[in-house]
Amino acid sequence: MITKEYIKENTRYNPFNFEEKIYNFWLPYFRAKTKSKKKFIILIAPPNVTGSLHMGHALENIILDVIARYKRMLGFDVIWLPGTDHAGIATQNVVEKELKKEGLTRFDLGKKKFIQRVWEWTKKYGGVILEQFKKLGLSLDWSRKKFTLDKKYVDWVQKAFIVYYKKGLIYKDLRPVNFCPRCQTSLSDLEVEYKESPGKLYFIKYPLKDGGFVTIATTRPETILGDTALAVNPKDKKNISLVRKIVLLPIVGRELPIVSDLKVDPNFGTGVLKITPAHSLIDYEIGLNHKLPIISVISFEAKMNENAGEFAGLDYLICREKIVERLTKENFIEKIEEKIIPLPVCSRCGTEIQVVPSYEWFLRMKNLAQLAIKAVKNKEVEIYPHKFKKPYFDWLNNIKDWCISRKIWWGQQIPAWRCSNCGEKSWRISLKKPKIKCKLCKQSKWEPTNEVFDTWFSSALWPFAILYTKEEKKWYPANLVSSARDILHLWITRMIFSGKFFMKKKPFDIAFIHPTVLTKEGKRMSKSLGTGIDPLDLIQKYGTDVLRFGIIWQLSAHQDLRFDETPLEQGAKFLNKIWNAYRFYLLTKESKKENKNKPSKEDQRILKELQKTKKFVFSKIEKFELGLALKEIYRFFWQEVCDKYLESWKGETKNSLKSLDLVMLESLKLMHPFLPHLTQLLYMALFKKVPLFREKIAS
Repeated sequence: MITKEYIKENTRYNPFNFEEKIYNFWLPYFRAKTKSKKKFIILIAPPNVTGSLHMGHALENIILDVIARYKRMLGFDVIWLPGTDHAGIATQNVVEKELKKEGLTRFDLGKKKFIQRVWEWTKKYGGVILEQFKKLGLSLDWSRKKFTLDKKYVDWVQKAFIVYYKKGLIYKDLRPVNFCPRCQTSLSDLEVEYKESPGKLYFIKYPLKDGGFVTIATTRPETILGDTALAVNPKDKKNISLVRKIVLLPIVGRELPIVSDLKVDPNFGTGVLKITPAHSLIDYEIGLNHKLPIISVISFEAKMNENAGEFAGLDYLICREKIVERLTKENFIEKIEEKIIPLPVCSRCGTEIQVVPSYEWFLRMKNLAQLAIKAVKNKEVEIYPHKFKKPYFDWLNNIKDWCISRKIWWGQQIPAWRCSNCGEKSWRISLKKPKIKCKLCKQSKWEPTNEVFDTWFSSALWPFAILYTKEEKKWYPANLVSSARDILHLWITRMIFSGKFFMKKKPFDIAFIHPTVLTKEGKRMSKSLGTGIDPLDLIQKYGTDVLRFGIIWQLSAHQDLRFDETPLEQGAKFLNKIWNAYRFYLLTKESKKENKNKPSKEDQRILKELQKTKKFVFSKIEKFELGLALKEIYRFFWQEVCDKYLESWKGETKNSLKSLDLVMLESLKLMHPFLPHLTQLLYMALFKKVPLFREKIAS
């Protein structure tokens, strides 16, 4: 790839001439050995097929690659498989946007042709992000790429659903769910984001049947059409006397009871809460406690339905205006306050979420949550940093049943069949169309459900779906997984209880929750906000090794990373320093090849310093403190090797050439996990033409 003459003649290192060639040289050597006894298994967080490389991907996977190369050099056979997630809603939305340019909707195409279009898009663009991963120098086994819509993977997901069902953990129910009018599907609580938005708090007077009135506060007056009660907290001395009284619902005139419930927040508004079980998750729970009727007034399209009477057919925001006008006219509005409110929006498209009743499939979570709690409490699984254990336990201790169905077309089909005569009253769970007759109508008119699984339901099975195959079953469980904290509950927690439930084993030893990459000013990185930084732009400017240096230099295991480009400039200088150090080494070897000296005091000093540095670096890598490890390597090589040891070789010297060889070889190995391309290039030119990560580093 390069010759010793090239090194001698060039005083500056140019990464753009070599990094791609080096990566292509490595590719055949990334393949994992299936029968290796000393294994280290890493799980990748599969990126969405719709994704493109961002700084979060870069940070997460550079961390894992440093560890992968380090473990290989300790003698482990590293198993690290690439893969992508089909990303149900996200992918469907992207293709729908493409159709919109053609003046079409998915409904114009129909389900079969639309899914065909999504597959075409996925085959064309779905692998882009994995190709971008190669630009980071990631040592993944590219011969074993996985996709969550591979047939074997889909089999795992559907069979898991059936097992859950047979164990009594799956049920279908009509209950309020988060629903996106744009994506036309239900969403879990974790898929709903909240953005601060200007709004209004309406104080509405409800007349008491026996005279007087009770005032409530709401940000959504259009939902009063579905009210079935008012509620107060039993500990609220100010309002407790209202319990058991009756109010008349404004506009409608329906009689509503006033009940007491601990779920009511006495500090919100007046302390009296309007209860609309159909359109609020909290109200639904209160409604169950008091056996209140459920009256739905908003449709899946965010329009008022037939139960809204004269307001039927109106968009919910227009209805809100009409309701307020009517309430004002009839003197039911006490006051209106301007207020910043947390607006719930779809994490995929940003549309305001509606809570509406829908028939959905749910997974009972109480017992599964206990599996995840015990796995971490018993230290089967380590969550690091430890500060993330508290939110982990808090979420599991307050968990609700998981809505796992989505009313979209792209995804893994739920293996459920509905009787076309009896509708939601009659279901069969089966991989194939049932041959038996419906118990209710005695006919065999089964049709497949139009629902698919929540993407996170399938992602929860990722460890054993990719590691427990016929060829690779000895690879489960994994040793390490890493993710951002925003998917601790969406993914990490769910993998833990899924592994314990289905495999009776933990899915991995350690979950490392890495820091979030922020702007230099501490703001969230976002392309839409104009605060995003594209790692590919930085690679184009500096090269891959410099990007890796810059990211790891700023990395702390315990604090978010405020990204600054300055360390990349420092990294570029360091790479050039390394290049010239090995250029000097090459020239020195040639000029002093007759050197037969025994190790001098300076040799002994640097070798002792080398061992000390190795010990420190290894300990920090094991603790995921890669930033401290890299800083120590930088200090050692620049100050101890270059400024002191190599300087001692100028002119006459008592140093040993064998010691020089050892220091320069071991220094390359020490730097390799962090700066793989340059170290590999120098190793091939000066030592051996084999992958450096296959060479053992002496501890």
